[in-house]
This record gives sequence, structure tokens and C-alpha cells, in this order.
Amino acid sequence: MVLSIERFVGKVAVVTGASSGIGAGIAEALVSNGLIVAGLGRRVEAIEALAQKLAGAKGKLIAFECDITKEDEIVSTFEQIISKLGPISVLINNAGLSQRGSLINGDPKSWKTILKTNVLGLCIATKQAIQNMIANQTLGHIIHINSVVGHAVMDLPGFDMYGPSKYAVTALAETLRLEINREKLQIKITSVSPGYVKTNFEFASGIENFPGLDIEDVADAVVYALSTAPHVNVSELTLRAIGSL
Repeated sequence: MVLSIERFVGKVAVVTGASSGIGAGIAEALVSNGLIVAGLGRRVEAIEALAQKLAGAKGKLIAFECDITKEDEIVSTFEQIISKLGPISVLINNAGLSQRGSLINGDPKSWKTILKTNVLGLCIATKQAIQNMIANQTLGHIIHINSVVGHAVMDLPGFDMYGPSKYAVTALAETLRLEINREKLQIKITSVSPGYVKTNFEFASGIENFPGLDIEDVADAVVYALSTAPHVNVSELTLRAIGSL
């Protein structure tokens, strides 16, 4: 199999949660490979700073302020992207968060924020991208940044809604793949599930003492999935650091 991202060079990719961490790393990798990246986030100034850093790269990063927990902002932001940059070819659903709390004593407001970000925001962004791909008959690719905790229940005290939200992402990716097949659309769907990644993401205490992935490792996985031949769909891609849990 020959790997090449060439067919996406000059095309529009949307990356949610692009202001820091994995999202910023993915945005940088895509720009370096020649894609026009719409970076979404609440801290738009951080994305603009990254865009300046990448000014001499093969592609380009354009910042869009968007709160992924708000449906109206997602819809209006996608409309702006399409109007300013053109049809969408790639969507990377990276925006995600964890908040401390349990299922026994947790705050339902916190639960709602997690589910709005990790599940509902992902679904709304996916719908907007796919509707645009259908309208333009685009051979597109949707990638959900998932987690290994979306495949196995782990004991992570204080973060008991995060795992279930990622289980939902696993089910959503496969359900979407079946819908795409049923509608005979030429759109790929990939779930990328990393283990512990060394970022400032809030997670269970002590996990930083275990081997972890670098942000670039996840970005490389995304570039790999996008680089596969048009008829190849990598449905699930799981990566862990050697020696990790």
C-alpha cells in the first residue's frame, strides 16, 4: 500500500480544539503537509499565534473562535469556514475534556459539560461536515480523537464520566461508518484511540509516572489514516507508549 496525503494538499481540514495539546499538534502536522486548516477553539488568540508560527509552511492555519458546547456557534462557524475557505474535505473531532467528579456524588452540570463537548459537539460538527461533503460530492474523511478508555473500563477515580463519554465516541464512529455504507457515500470514518499522552490535559493523579505518548505521535497517526489509499478505511487506530498501562 502506497501512503500519500497528496490528495488532500490544498484542501480544507477542520480541527476542533486546536488551541493547545493534541489539537494544536494535529493542526501543525496538517499545515506542514499542505492542507488549509480551520482551527477551532475558544482561545482563538492561541490558534492565531500558532498560525503566525506556521506562516512559512506548505499549508495555512486560519483561526475560528468556537465553543463546541454551543450548537449555534458550531453551525455558524462551519458556515463561515465554507464561505471563506471552500468545501470541507477533512474533519478532526479533537475537542474534548475531563472534569473531576464521580457518578455517586458528581455535579450534573459537570456531566453535561463533558457530554456536550465529547459527544454532542462531536456529533453536530460531524453532521455539518458530512452535509457539506455530500453537497460537494467530496471524498472526505472524518477522524474522531477517541481514547483507550473508550474501549475498556478503567479505574480512574474522580473522572468517572470521561470513560463513558469516550465509549459513546467508539459507538458513534462505528454507527456513522454503517450509515455511510448504507448511503453509499465515499467518506471515511476513523477512530484514533491513544493511551496516555503527555499534555496538560487533566487526568487521574499519578498517570504522569507511566510511559506516555508525545503529541506528535497522535498527529502522525492522523496523517497516516489520511494517507491511506482512497479505497482503504482505517476504522480504528489504537496507540500506546511501550510499557504503558
